[in-house]
Amino acid sequence: MTERERVLSILQRKQPDQLPWCADLAYWTYGLEVDGKYPEEYKNTFADNGLQKLHRDLGIGFYLQGFQPFSGTTPGYETKWEKDGNRTTQRLCCPGGKELVEISEFSRTSYSQGVLKHMVETADDLKLYCEMLENTTYAPEYAFAETRYKTIGDNGVVLCYTPKSPLMHLIALASGVENFTYMLMDEEETVLDCLSRMEKKFDEACELVIKSPAECIMIPENITSECVKPFYELMEGYHKKWTDRIRAAGKYSFVHQDGTVRGLIGELSKRSGFDVIEAVTPKPVGDVEIGEVRDLVLPETIIWGGMPGGLFREDSFSDEDFDAHLMHCIEVMTKTPNYVLGVADQVVPGSTVRRLRRVRELVDKYGQY
Repeated sequence: MTERERVLSILQRKQPDQLPWCADLAYWTYGLEVDGKYPEEYKNTFADNGLQKLHRDLGIGFYLQGFQPFSGTTPGYETKWEKDGNRTTQRLCCPGGKELVEISEFSRTSYSQGVLKHMVETADDLKLYCEMLENTTYAPEYAFAETRYKTIGDNGVVLCYTPKSPLMHLIALASGVENFTYMLMDEEETVLDCLSRMEKKFDEACELVIKSPAECIMIPENITSECVKPFYELMEGYHKKWTDRIRAAGKYSFVHQDGTVRGLIGELSKRSGFDVIEAVTPKPVGDVEIGEVRDLVLPETIIWGGMPGGLFREDSFSDEDFDAHLMHCIEVMTKTPNYVLGVADQVVPGSTVRRLRRVRELVDKYGQY
C-alpha cells in the first residue's frame, strides 16, 4: 500500500498493511533555510514539488504544512511593519487614528519569533480588534489545495486549516494567556461578547474551508492542557459545531494537541468530537505514556503523533534511546488500527537525516499489524 492508502485506511476505520508514518518537517526545513543549508534539489519549482520530493526521499508521508484555503480583506484598515535588527513591530492602523501594536523578536537559538508585546492587552484593545474582524470579508482560495493533490500524489493527504476557535485565536495569537486571563477576570461580559462576535465571523471562513478540496480539515488550536483546560467551555461549542459539519461533509476533523495531554484529550475526543487528535506528545516530553493515551479517548478516536521532535537531534538522545522509544510506539500502535505514527509536534532544527530515515527503516521492518 502507499502512504496515502494507509492513512486513508486509518481514517476510514480500516486496517492497512502497516502503520502509517507521517511527519511535519516545516520547522526543520525552516532552520535549514535560515542557516543557508537547504538542499538545492528540494527547492520548489512547481507549487511545493521540491518539498514533496524531500518527503518521498526520506520515506516520510505528508499531511501538514497546513494552510487556510481562504483570504480576508479589511477595507479601512492597514498593517505596517517595522524592522529593527531581530525585532519586528507590527502596527494595525484602524479607522479614526487608533492602532494596535505587536512587538516580536527573532531568536536564532530557537529559530522562532518571541512576542514581547501582544496586540491585544486590554478590553479596549479587544473591542477594537473585534471590530476589525467584523469588517473582514472572506473569499475562497482553493487553487493551492487542488495543486497539492498533484504534488503529494500517493504519499499523503491534503489538509487545510479553519480559523482557530476565538478563544485560542486570542490566547495563541493576539493576546497571550496572561492578558486574556486578566481581561476575562476584569471585564467578563465584554470578553464573552467579543468571543461571540468573533465566532460569527470565523464561521464564515469555516464554511469556505468545508467546501474546499481538502479531505482533512484541522481546527489548528495548538492546545496544551495546563494553559487551556480552565477555558475549555469557551471553545467546546465551536469545536462541536464544526466537527459535526466536517463529518456531515464526508471529511475528517483534526485538532492539534501538543504539550501536556492528560488534562484535555478526553474532552477533545468525547465532547468536542474530533476524529483525529494530532501531534500527541507522550513521555519523556509529555505527561502520559503512549500506551495510556488510548484509555483517555473514545475507541474510535485516531491518535496521531508519538515521536517528540527533539528525539531527532543526535545531540539530545542516543541512538539506543531513539530506537527504544520508536519501537515502543510501533508496538503500541500496531495493536489496533487507530494510530498514525507522527511527530509531536515538529522535527526540530538540528535534526539529522539519519534519524529521519531510521523511522522508515524500523516501521517497514516491524510495523505490520
